[in-house]
Amino acid sequence: MIEYKIVREVVGPLMVVEGVSNVKYDEQVEILVAEGDVRYGKVLEVDRDRAVIQVFGSTRGINLQDARVRFQGRPVTLGVSLDMIGRVFSGMGEVIDDAPPLIVEKRMDINGTVINPISREYPSEFIQTGISAIDGLNTLVRGQKLPIFSGAGLPHKELATQIARQAKVLTDDGSQFSVVFCAIGITFEEATFFTEELRRTGAIERSVVFLNLADDPAIERISTPRMALTCAEYLAFEHDMQVLVIITDMRNYCEALRELSASRKEVPSRRGYPGYLYTDLASIYERAGKLIGHRGSITQIPILTMPENDKTHPIPDLTGYITEGQIILSQDLHKRNIAPPIDVMSSLSRLKDKGIGQNKTREDHADVMNQLFAAYSQGKTAQELMGILGESALTDMDRLYVSFAGRFEQQYLSQGFDQNRSVIDTLELGWELLGMLPKGELKRVRTKYIEKYYREAAKSWQG
Repeated sequence: MIEYKIVREVVGPLMVVEGVSNVKYDEQVEILVAEGDVRYGKVLEVDRDRAVIQVFGSTRGINLQDARVRFQGRPVTLGVSLDMIGRVFSGMGEVIDDAPPLIVEKRMDINGTVINPISREYPSEFIQTGISAIDGLNTLVRGQKLPIFSGAGLPHKELATQIARQAKVLTDDGSQFSVVFCAIGITFEEATFFTEELRRTGAIERSVVFLNLADDPAIERISTPRMALTCAEYLAFEHDMQVLVIITDMRNYCEALRELSASRKEVPSRRGYPGYLYTDLASIYERAGKLIGHRGSITQIPILTMPENDKTHPIPDLTGYITEGQIILSQDLHKRNIAPPIDVMSSLSRLKDKGIGQNKTREDHADVMNQLFAAYSQGKTAQELMGILGESALTDMDRLYVSFAGRFEQQYLSQGFDQNRSVIDTLELGWELLGMLPKGELKRVRTKYIEKYYREAAKSWQG
């Protein structure tokens, strides 16, 4: 293996090497800094005999005269096997738990392979998260990418672990369900919370965890989600598993991408982020899906904290273009101790209609969902009117809808982070709330379902 010693420059996480030959883009690199000190990186750019290398880890202590560079002739890879399930890895795919070393079955390129759109199967199978605001109103479908938009101080980490331990598929096709949990740029306290919570509940037995900590080099965050998705592709498409990938926090990933772009002295785009941010995010999000001829699937729930709670910021804005909807957490609901504080009126799952109904959840699911949305919206409108004109300006029906909105938030949305509701429990709770309204108000529910499921809850209401 040829060693190159003409290191011209080290700027931030980047190293410039000259005099190279037969070097390829994205090739893995070994950097020998001193005796016994080896660091790793990958090729970002090649221009004739000049290569720009992205160093994974700190570049501190690298001496331009003494450093030696070895090009490995292959891209960055992850060693995979079924023994990964139940294990904890660093952001670069190294084992960091106390268990024995992993016996690797094969090595896979972390960049994956491009999925031909004609090979994709349309997502249409329900995934139960045990959370009514998602299962009942913004349903998650197998093979979908459904991000969670959070804000500063909101309990997205609690929601992430709740989904990780509760999520499951209802179809009995013999396939195994597993979770790949990927944390990017988190604190040691958060990492401890995630791992201990998964171990406490036993969810670690079906999970693979990748942890990139805040004190790890920021540049490693570029590879961490790709490591997690490579593991997911192995489990889904080679072992026919149903894999749910939870990635938190994509904001830290994008900040690392901006730092790398600045180091390369690229012309910045919106708010200093690189112009290729959309393409880069798509290279992560589009690795979710189902393939024709494969029983396995990859479903993604990326979580991002919106800077200044701004939905027009480039990160949530571009994420919304690529993914199939979004779950939005509300500061107002959080202040009123509603957990999880999911704002169902602003949230959207574009594939929800494909994953519900007879033989998937229950025949009345779509009608109940539409009626709950309509009644809650009317109740919120009546609340706003009451705040402006006073309660005396409301009709009896307006007051009923105000009462419905309050009970909907306290009983349907607020369930805590430990309660696991089946989709049937969620639908029954929806009918219990709709029982507050007279049958004549259920304009979005078919008559046959009203006759079968409706029960009058507000006995004091006189029609």
